[in-house]
Amino acid sequence: MPVTNFSTPEKYKYQNGFGSYHESEAIAGALPIGANSPQKPPYGLYAEKLSGTAFTAPRHENQQSWLYRILPAASHQPFTPRETSSYNTNPEGNKLHQIPNQLRWDPFDLDETVDWVHSLKLVAGAGDPTLKHGIGIFIFAAGKNMSKNEAFYSADGDFLIVAQHGVLDIQTELGNLLVRPNEICVIPRGIRYRVELPEGPVRGYILELYSGHFQLPELGPIGSNCLANARDFQAPVANFEENTNGQFKILSKFNGHLFEASQTHTPFDVVAWHGLYYPYKYDLGRFNTIGSISFDHPDPSIFTVLTAPSDHVGTAIADFVIFPPRWLVGEDTFRPPWYHRNTMSEFMGSHRWRI
Repeated sequence: MPVTNFSTPEKYKYQNGFGSYHESEAIAGALPIGANSPQKPPYGLYAEKLSGTAFTAPRHENQQSWLYRILPAASHQPFTPRETSSYNTNPEGNKLHQIPNQLRWDPFDLDETVDWVHSLKLVAGAGDPTLKHGIGIFIFAAGKNMSKNEAFYSADGDFLIVAQHGVLDIQTELGNLLVRPNEICVIPRGIRYRVELPEGPVRGYILELYSGHFQLPELGPIGSNCLANARDFQAPVANFEENTNGQFKILSKFNGHLFEASQTHTPFDVVAWHGLYYPYKYDLGRFNTIGSISFDHPDPSIFTVLTAPSDHVGTAIADFVIFPPRWLVGEDTFRPPWYHRNTMSEFMGSHRWRI
């Protein structure tokens, strides 16, 4: 079977499909029928629209979801700066040292003293989140759970998370995701979540996309299947907490800085939801690799899992590419791929390896 044999068993249920219109309810009848914002939603819930694109974006690009929750997400105290002197993940604010040389980092040390939020280390990037243009590349190395009364979100962009070591148990507003080594997870801009580490310290990579959202690449002459197939992406099912009499903190990464707001109700109170804007995960073991069966090596774009297109058709802001296990059978062909000087900057990470 073309799936990863995980040492940590799956414990959540999911909905399958990339870019699919999903709906989920933790209590039967919580989703309104035939309307999005009825005068009296079922069970006295509040209707809330979560937008991932402009209201007037073309239909094929429009991403939004309706959430039905116990209390509105807007019900909180004002945000205030937190750790502004030490927490800065804005490429422009950090004045990255841009040079044409090849650089290499040793593996980041696992730090058991920091949680997910404080483990994010910006190592590369381009653009500016205030202009919604560009990317940030992070390495995370965390060793402890986020507090039970905290939730985090990025107002700057979508997080594409690559788990390299350890397991991430992610509780989002829309449901739970278990992310293990050889899985990736995408958490779109604005969605609140908290991270637990059920098997101890974790390490991995994050590609934050300031511009638009990730898409499946066009397949062209390949046809209608192969590479990452839409059916293999998994979205969470609704799961909620009921606590309206506590103390909770919402942590926001806004223009690379950390802000905090307090509220008296859990942020994870979405009883039902439907739409096109949600977190999801994907098992890289399901990637259907394409290659030459005659001679030479095709371009490495055939290994693209997800892409973030720019305004110039055919040129991406960022491509997420993997080099999975595969047969190399080209006749009279030098086994490693050819040398190349690329118009695109590359950031490569070691995820899994065999000897």
